[in-house]
Amino acid sequence: MDFGSGTGANCSMFHPHFYLGIDPDARRIDYARRLYPRHKFHVFDGKELPVENESIDNLLIIAVLHHIPSNEIANYMMEFKRILKPAGTIIVMEPCLCKEKPLCNWFMKWYDKGEHIRNEEEYLRLFRDFNYDCNVIKRFRKCFLYHELFFSAKKDNVKVDQP
Repeated sequence: MDFGSGTGANCSMFHPHFYLGIDPDARRIDYARRLYPRHKFHVFDGKELPVENESIDNLLIIAVLHHIPSNEIANYMMEFKRILKPAGTIIVMEPCLCKEKPLCNWFMKWYDKGEHIRNEEEYLRLFRDFNYDCNVIKRFRKCFLYHELFFSAKKDNVKVDQP
């Protein structure tokens, strides 16, 4: 599942049978459907993701979270837990603020339309607060002034024994 798929730019990485793009913008979804008629796209109502419990192996979130306030992300985290298979993985790539790079931070805030660009710890905390295990894959810079964070998150499936 591609959460925040927009116009479907990421779908060509996947066989149509294994792809579902979700986005709240109906115009973008209509455009994606015209561009990629073999792939599936769904308009997201902002509440419940249109898939069965524990049915998703991989959830892709590319440049989406920095457009969503933290208090709204909490609802999505619960939905992600519901739809992911026990061994499922969330793959995240987001613009990232760096404390030691104030010029880059200024540039990203000026250039990017996202109002909620976070630093690395804030992104990871969004997931850890909901018992996801996070693994930073890479920190990198694009175009000299734009920092990004690439990480994965998995459900913490540890069960505590009852006395």
